[in-house]
Amino acid sequence: MSKILTTTNHSRDVAGLKYVYPVLSRRAGGLSIGINFNTNNACNWRCIYCQVPDLKIGVAPDLDFQLLEDELRFFFDDVQNGDFYQRFHVHEDNRVIKDIAVSGNGEPTSLKDFDKAVALIGKLATEAGLFPKSRFVLITNGSLVHRSIVQAGLKALKECGGEVWFKLDSATDEGRALINNVGQSRLASMENLLLSARLCPTKLQTCLVDYDKRGLTEKEKYAYLELLKDIKAKSGVLMEVMLYTIARVSLQPEANRLEKLSLRILNEFADEVRILGFEVKVSP
Repeated sequence: MSKILTTTNHSRDVAGLKYVYPVLSRRAGGLSIGINFNTNNACNWRCIYCQVPDLKIGVAPDLDFQLLEDELRFFFDDVQNGDFYQRFHVHEDNRVIKDIAVSGNGEPTSLKDFDKAVALIGKLATEAGLFPKSRFVLITNGSLVHRSIVQAGLKALKECGGEVWFKLDSATDEGRALINNVGQSRLASMENLLLSARLCPTKLQTCLVDYDKRGLTEKEKYAYLELLKDIKAKSGVLMEVMLYTIARVSLQPEANRLEKLSLRILNEFADEVRILGFEVKVSP
């Protein structure tokens, strides 16, 4: 059956594989090869904008390393030498591999052998000639960076020229509880962010949503800007701050209470962040 890739379709099984899936990413700006460790739809957070079906609290299951290797070798060859772009009706402007992104249906750093998995992906992508032309990205909520196995994975990521996209949707404990359903404090998150930035080039990614028509409140803006000031004061170096809003329908109970923030609001907030000396990218 013919399938079409779009920026609003991030189905993990579109290619018929267990761990590997293609995405047209609006933030990456082209084809992203996604890696899904959380095939059980388990995550240690429950973000209210999450599009994962049947999301549950938990960690990634054990990884079948041989199957991951087989799928990656097949997929790299299919994209580079096969008719992948034709089968999936990818426009010629997007026929370039922008990145390999470890993301998926839950928190990838919860994988028991996270460091070994990152090293394997890096090795195979390098052999296929994808690096350094394509980026190697870890998309994470950052909640487990304090663990040694995760830090080892970040070091392996850096060795392949990779980068971390670290989630921070709110800089208040109340906002984090509401948006991410997490009890980890903003201070603990900031410490993990600083640690991530020391181990591997790190970008901050923030999904801003309009919840119950509250918009982006002054309290949330102030707390976020203050946290960035704290990061500067602690000599934390971030590559970039990425601001975006929801693009796809949430599959969480709060879905009907969520709306996109306008591009105007995103751009105005981005300007406030830039004043602090940070590079900012806005994705509506």
